[in-house]
Amino acid sequence: MIAKLRGIIDSFGDDSVIIDVNGVGYLVYVSTRTLSRLVKGAEAVLFVETVVREDSISLYGFASALEKEWFLTLTKVQGVGAKVCLSILSVLTPMQLAQAISAQDKASFSRANGVGPKLAARIVTELNGKMVGLPIGADTADYAAALGDKENVSAPAMAEVPQSNVEDAISALTNLGYQRIEAYRMVNIAAGKNPDADVSTLIKLALKEFASKEL
Repeated sequence: MIAKLRGIIDSFGDDSVIIDVNGVGYLVYVSTRTLSRLVKGAEAVLFVETVVREDSISLYGFASALEKEWFLTLTKVQGVGAKVCLSILSVLTPMQLAQAISAQDKASFSRANGVGPKLAARIVTELNGKMVGLPIGADTADYAAALGDKENVSAPAMAEVPQSNVEDAISALTNLGYQRIEAYRMVNIAAGKNPDADVSTLIKLALKEFASKEL
């Protein structure tokens, strides 16, 4: 099985790329997020998952090992095939995926082509509580690159305040029109900085986080 390719980007398709490895062109399906990082004529490295079926052998490529691990995790959910996985990875970074699952944010998954409300609900339910990390031996720099932005990296995964307070604050912010995944992130940032905060304080602090983000 092919697990990794290093070569020259030869050409692009709508959802694929041909990478020339020592004169052999490999057709690799990729997310639009990965596609946007590749440059024709430049050298690139793609982490690859080989999917073998009765009538075909397909290669799916990823810009990072972490993105590939998320692909493997998502395909374990019933109804999530390889192409749907790429659609999800096109709209959500690995960090955003983790946050959306933790926040039970079905709407974020519904943004991906091929993911309806029922499938989005199944994804967040089946993957709730599961953690996806780098494979053993992977470069930690690859992890940082996969996360995408420092602001997400600094956000605490879990708050130390009572979970009921966190949920109430998130609910209040979503009622104000904020997306659940963003409300989840800002409330957890506020809670991480102020572990003794009550619901009202969490809401105020989270709103300040939103305001500072918009500046």
